[in-house]
Amino acid sequence: MTAYHNRVIIIDDHPLFRKGAADLVKMEGSLEFVGEAASGEEGIKLALAQNPDLILLDLNMKGMDGLETLKALRSNGGDARVIMLTVSDDESDVVSALRAGADGYLLKDMEPEDIVKELHRAGQGHIVLSDSISQLIALSLRDESAPDDADEAGLTTRETEILMLISTGMSNKLIARELGIVEGTVKVHVKHLLRKLSLRSRVEAAVWAVEHM
Repeated sequence: MTAYHNRVIIIDDHPLFRKGAADLVKMEGSLEFVGEAASGEEGIKLALAQNPDLILLDLNMKGMDGLETLKALRSNGGDARVIMLTVSDDESDVVSALRAGADGYLLKDMEPEDIVKELHRAGQGHIVLSDSISQLIALSLRDESAPDDADEAGLTTRETEILMLISTGMSNKLIARELGIVEGTVKVHVKHLLRKLSLRSRVEAAVWAVEHM
């Protein structure tokens, strides 16, 4: 038996996809499906009511789209991990979502068993990205002004240590546990290392670390 359950809600305006996604969640023993919403507005209310651990969020929804919904979820102060589950592999969509605070970006055309595997990893606190999305972010970063290595960026030993843990997909909470420090301290270090790397999201930092360290 799995010793823990991450409570999951799905926000998507396609009924058939919501059913399919719910079925996938129910296949993974560490996840517990607790609700679904057909719009961003409904999703925000559901998130406030259920306080889930994990939110699967579509990007392209009628009315309040996924990006607006993500920003609203973040501004409400909830600490749920938000995974975009969408058909869009457009670079601007990906970068906008990650910079707005998404903890992962998965494409709906992935094999169902691969989605289940990534949802399990997301539930454990890891960043999850479709392979093609990782490649897209890496290419995008090469066009930006990020430093070529940690020394050039002027990272401290602790910042470098945290960046390496970010690159393995760890959340701030997991990093804090690994290093024996409080999560707030990790957040401060992440903020500093992002500034030094000229990056705007921890997911971008993870991809940068894989490319440069």
